[in-house]
Amino acid sequence: MAFKDVNARRHIGLQQLSSLASTGRTFLGPVKSHKFVVDEITNQSSLICSAVRLIESLDLTSAAGQLLNETIQAQNKEFNTGMSTLLFLVGAWSNAVVECLQQNIPVPAIVSMMSEGLNSCCERIQCLQIPIPDVKRELCSSRVRPKAFGSKTGQVGRDGLTNPWNLLCFQRDISATEEVIPINSCSHQGEDCNFNECLVSPSAGFGSVASVVKAVGDKSPSVLSGSGVTASSCITRKLTHSRHFSTPRKSCFPSQQGSFQGHPSGPSADLCGCCGLGHLATALSHGNQTSLKLVQSIAAHQQERAECRDSSQMDIAEIVTCCVLGLPESYSCVSPGFVTLVSPEQATVIKHLAGKTLRVLLMDGDLTEQYRHLGFNRPRNVRTILEHPSPQGGRAGDTWLSRMSDILMSFEVNLVLVKGNVCENFMGRCIASRILVIGRVARDVLRAFGAATGAQAVTYLSQLNASCVGNGAWAELWKAGDGRAVDLGELVPARISAGGIALLTAVLTTALPSKAQLLQDQFWTLLHRLHHALKDGKVFPGGGAVELLCLSHIQALAEQPGPPGNGEAVRKLPSPWAAEYKSIVLQALASGWKQYLSVLLCNTARASSELEAGASVDQHLQKAAACGSASAYILEEFRRGGVLRSGSDPVPDQVTDLKVCDNVGAKTEAWRRALDLVLLVLQTDAEIITGPRRSQILNSPVSSEFMFL
Repeated sequence: MAFKDVNARRHIGLQQLSSLASTGRTFLGPVKSHKFVVDEITNQSSLICSAVRLIESLDLTSAAGQLLNETIQAQNKEFNTGMSTLLFLVGAWSNAVVECLQQNIPVPAIVSMMSEGLNSCCERIQCLQIPIPDVKRELCSSRVRPKAFGSKTGQVGRDGLTNPWNLLCFQRDISATEEVIPINSCSHQGEDCNFNECLVSPSAGFGSVASVVKAVGDKSPSVLSGSGVTASSCITRKLTHSRHFSTPRKSCFPSQQGSFQGHPSGPSADLCGCCGLGHLATALSHGNQTSLKLVQSIAAHQQERAECRDSSQMDIAEIVTCCVLGLPESYSCVSPGFVTLVSPEQATVIKHLAGKTLRVLLMDGDLTEQYRHLGFNRPRNVRTILEHPSPQGGRAGDTWLSRMSDILMSFEVNLVLVKGNVCENFMGRCIASRILVIGRVARDVLRAFGAATGAQAVTYLSQLNASCVGNGAWAELWKAGDGRAVDLGELVPARISAGGIALLTAVLTTALPSKAQLLQDQFWTLLHRLHHALKDGKVFPGGGAVELLCLSHIQALAEQPGPPGNGEAVRKLPSPWAAEYKSIVLQALASGWKQYLSVLLCNTARASSELEAGASVDQHLQKAAACGSASAYILEEFRRGGVLRSGSDPVPDQVTDLKVCDNVGAKTEAWRRALDLVLLVLQTDAEIITGPRRSQILNSPVSSEFMFL
C-alpha cells in the first residue's frame, strides 16, 4: 500500500481538477467549439459538444477525476443542463483555491468563507428571477421592425430562417431552403394572437424588466418602462400567399402520418398567445437552431393537450428520439407515435400489416427462454441442464419457440413491443408468421401504448390472457417530409402509433454518423431546459447577467468589514482570520465568475483575448457601481439587448444577440456542486493506493512522492 501527501501548497487533487476542466473551456456560450473523440481500438470517431460526453471520453484514473465524473453525472441526471458551467467553475475555483493555499490561508477559512460567499450570492440574485408568465407575455408582445427585403440585415431566405425571432412556421420538413415571400402588415390586439400571425424581433425585450427591482418593503405596483409596449399589444404580420399558413384545422391524433409531420397546424401552432412556449424555447435555446424547431413543435402539440387538463408543464415521458442516418438535417421533424429503426425483414412485415388494425402485446422484460424476472430465486445446490426436455429429441429450445409462437397465434397478436432483448430464433419465427416484434423499447413507450390501446404488460408469454392484449394500433414505414418512404439499406425507419396516443418522436436526421449523438444531446438539453423553466415557474436573464451580479456582489462584500455571512462555520472562525483572510478568499471566489464572463466573451467573438474581455467586464462593473443598484443596471442592459454588449457592437448577430434566459435551479445547483467538489478535494490530505500497483508505482517518475506502508 502506498501513501501520498496531496495537501501541500501545490494541492495535487486541485491541479488534477483544473487540468481536466480546462478541456471544456470552449463549451461555454452559444458559439461552441466541437471536439472529435477517436476510439483507438475501433478507430471510430464521434463529435461532442458537451461536458458529459467529454468526461465520459477521458481516462479518469485519478480519484479527483472520478469525483468530477460523479458530480457531472449527477447534474446531468437531475437537470440535463448546466454541466459546462459546472466543469468550467470547477477549474476556475480550483486555481483560485490553490492561490489561496500559496498565500498560507488556512483551509478552514477558505472552506467557510467561500461557502458563505456563494450562499450570499444565491440570495442576492433572487431579484433577477423573471416569472414565466412575464417572459411569455413580453416575448409575444415584442415589436417587429421591418427591414428592406434583400438588404444584408433584412434578407429573408436561408439566412432569415436561422434566426428564431424571424421563425414564421414549422415547415413540413423543417427546411430552411425555401424562400419566405414578403408579408403584408396588419395589426392585431390581444394576447390570443395566432402563431401564424405573430413575429418577434430581437430588438425588443422585456418591457417591465427594468422595474422589477424595488426597495425592500416597497409594495407599489411595478410600471412598464423603457419599451413603450403594453403587455397586451401585438404588432403582427399576416402571410397571405403560402401553403404553410392556410392549413385547415386538423386533429392532433391523426390516423395517418402525413397530417402531423413536424408542423402543428391550426390551434396547435399557437405559440404566442396564452401559450408562448415557442418563444420561451427560443430564449432558452442559446442559439441551437436545429433542436429549437423540434422543441417548439413539441411544445405546441403538448400545449393543445394540456388545455384539456389545465396544465402548462412539459411531459418529457411522452417524448422519445430516433436518429435516422443518411438524410440531410433538414428532414428532422416530430412525428406522433413511436418511430424506430427496424431490419429489412421487419420492414417487409410492416408493409404486409399496413392499413390493418393491430392487436398489441407489451412485454416488460426479455423475450428469451432464459429470462427470469428481477428477484427470481433459483433452487440452491441445483444445476439446471435443460429446463424443458424434448421427448421428440429435437434441438434444445425448439419446444419453447413452438410454444411461444402458438400462444401469440392463439390470441391473434401481430404486434409485440418488448422492453428488453428478443431471441433471434424467435424473431425469425415471428417474421415468418407476419408478426412484428420490436425489442429494446423504453418503458415510457410501453406505458403510452398501454394507455392508448388498453394493453397490459406481462413478464412472460405464459402469463398472457385476453385482457392483456390491446387493440387499435397500426404500423407503417416512416415517411420523410416530402412524403417519400425512406429505405436506407441496413435499417429502415418505421412508425408505430395508436389512436389518442400521447407519445411523440423527435426524428433527428443527419448524413454524418459521428454527429448523431451530438444532435440527440442538443435536443434533450433544450427540452429539459424548457421543462425545468416551467417547473420552476421562473428564469434568469442569460448572457452573463447573473454572473455579473454575483461578481459585483462579492466585490462589495470583500470591501465591507465583518464576515461574509452569518453561518455557523463563519462564526466559529477566529476573529483575526475573518479580518485578515476575508478579502483574499472572496476575491478568489469572484475570480471564478470573472473568468467565466471573460471566456464567454471570447467564445462569442466579442473580445479578441481574455485580457480584453476582462477589461470589458471591469467596465460594466464600474457602470453598475455608478448606477447605485447593480441589479437595476443589469436588468436595464438586458432589456436593451444584452448585458455584456458594448455600444460599438455592429449590427446584432442572429445567434449571440438574442434575448437568452437560463434555468434558475440548474444554474445555482451547478455552482453549488462545483464549489462543493473543489472544497471536498481541498480537505483531503492524502491519497492511499491499494492493490497490485506497487511495482508500477516504484518504476514511475513520481515514485519519490509516495511513501509505501
